[in-house]
Order: sequence, then structure tokens, then C-alpha cells
Amino acid sequence: MEELELKSVIKACQPEELSADEQHLIQLAIEATRRSYAPYSNFHVGAAVRLENGAEIIGCNQENAAYPSGLCAERTALFAAGAQYPDVGVETLAIAARGTDGDLQYEPVSPCGSCRQVIIESETRAKHPIRILLYGRRCVYVIEGIRQLMPLLFSEF
Repeated sequence: MEELELKSVIKACQPEELSADEQHLIQLAIEATRRSYAPYSNFHVGAAVRLENGAEIIGCNQENAAYPSGLCAERTALFAAGAQYPDVGVETLAIAARGTDGDLQYEPVSPCGSCRQVIIESETRAKHPIRILLYGRRCVYVIEGIRQLMPLLFSEF
């Protein structure tokens, strides 16, 4: 039996170490947390994407009493981008969250498995990795493509 060791490269930095465009995208994600509808979990997540044409689209989580009917922030942003700009790839995705106390999360929050799969498909459509920025008050995780979070990804390609 062969043992494989898979490694991820995730950079941790302070927001001021990022470009002005990336700092702006994080601010959009933070603002989007205030638009989320999360009366059941009180966990408010915001996402913002920048497309190859420079357009910026936000999304936020939307819960529903009929629990799997809700949708995560990452998917609302990516699906809205796809609906508005079907032939334009995503360059960067920023994610921020507020905890049940209403404060921004101290540690960066990572996408769920369903959102990771949607990011895989978005990268497949764009034909390049998507830069992912996970904001936390302590730091920002910078991830160069979903393969860093999900090295054994599911794809038909």
C-alpha cells in the first residue's frame, strides 16, 4: 500500500498586505454579511466576487425554515455572477462572516463542501484557479485556487 501525503498552501496575512482591490472586495463581503437572512443560525455570511471584466457581485446566506432550501453566501454570489455575466470568469472570491454575537469572526471561515464544489465548477468554467480570500479579524487567508482546500476534487474533466 502506498501512502500519499497531500499538502495545502494557505497564506495568512493582514488586510493591509493585500492590494487595494482585494481590500475593497473584502469590505464588500463584510458589508454583505449585514444583508444576510439568518434567523435560525444567526450566523451571517457575506461573499463578494470580482470577475475578469472588473465587475463585482455580492452574495449573502439566505436561510429558510424548510432547511435545505436556504443557500450559502458563496453560492449566491457565484450564481448571481453566472446569471449576469455567463461568459465571464471569476478572478477572486472574498468571504466574511459574523458570529452569533454579531461580531465579525476572529478566525477566517472556510466554504462548506457544497460551496467548494461550486467553486470547482466556477474554476472549470473560467479555465483558471480562483483566488480565495477568507477574512477574519485575526488575519486573512489567501488561497490560490480551490485545489488548496480540496485537493481530491470531484470533476468530470
